Amino acid sequence: MRELTILGTASQVPTRTRNHNGYLLRWDGEGFLFDPGEGTQRQMIHAGVTASQITHICLTHVHGDHCFGLPGVLSRMALDAVAHPVHLHYPASGEDVVRALVSVSSPGIDLRLRPHGGSGAVAEGLDVRPLKHRIETYGYRLVEPDGRTLLPERLAAAGISGPSIGRLQHDGSLAGVRLDDVSIPRPGQRFAFVMDTAPCQGAEELADGVDLLVAESTFSDDDAGLARQYRHLTAGQAGELAARAGAGTLVLTHFSSRYGDDAAALALQARARAADTDVIAAQDLQRVPLPQRRRWPRLGVTAPGRSAAPERSTPPGQASHRATEVTGELINRRTSDGDRVKP
Repeated sequence: MRELTILGTASQVPTRTRNHNGYLLRWDGEGFLFDPGEGTQRQMIHAGVTASQITHICLTHVHGDHCFGLPGVLSRMALDAVAHPVHLHYPASGEDVVRALVSVSSPGIDLRLRPHGGSGAVAEGLDVRPLKHRIETYGYRLVEPDGRTLLPERLAAAGISGPSIGRLQHDGSLAGVRLDDVSIPRPGQRFAFVMDTAPCQGAEELADGVDLLVAESTFSDDDAGLARQYRHLTAGQAGELAARAGAGTLVLTHFSSRYGDDAAALALQARARAADTDVIAAQDLQRVPLPQRRRWPRLGVTAPGRSAAPERSTPPGQASHRATEVTGELINRRTSDGDRVKP
């Protein structure tokens, strides 16, 4: 399963219908909890997700609306006797705050602290990039390795069927037939989480070519001055980010309470500048499945000045060049041992 559960969508101040931040991404056998603000544990109950699903907790920065829910989540994991390791990723400059939050949580889980201080991989398939906020802040990008889509007509022409297909996939060649001869590239799915930032290169790199982009849109375009002052995105800037990146779907969130509980106007501003990207104004407890996998153009022809970005997958019920989707490799995140903390 690959699905985003939105646990909270408010920025600094929660409202009657919007909790502080919180986002749980289920990615095959992994669960990535992003920015658990105050009340995240309760929101998980309402959303029908469990603490045992969490394997990674990712903090963009240590402002309270992005991390004050951490002790409650860790304590619930201890109460539920979660046995697997839990990796906590956060900016190294927030070490004191993170350790203070961990210290007041219940003991009993295998919590591994993973501070980072620059761009790069923090776990297998999971990268970070610096953003531009009032304190050190990082966004996250999760990438599935590219795979191959088998073409049945080419398999048949090569006389390969049944168990031989599995051997071809495993070995890369069989009886003189290469895997590349009977398949086409299939780009892996990509997800990005961009929170609390002014427009910057890091946000662009995180969003590039993703299937699902979660981006803050704290302010309306009418309040662009406030966005500059506090280093946040407006809804229109979030739409522009998605359009330039060629993102498949943009999820707007982190709304200021000044706009009440209706984000429709912000969504309109984002859509006006988002080009072909689908735009969703997030609601608390909403579930957003990852869009279908993209496919590379068969002829590889691109417009001048455009990169060869993969196309959207064919919608269900439509022909797809008779291509048979092959299950790709699951990301196996065997992270190196870091600090092991018994909170």
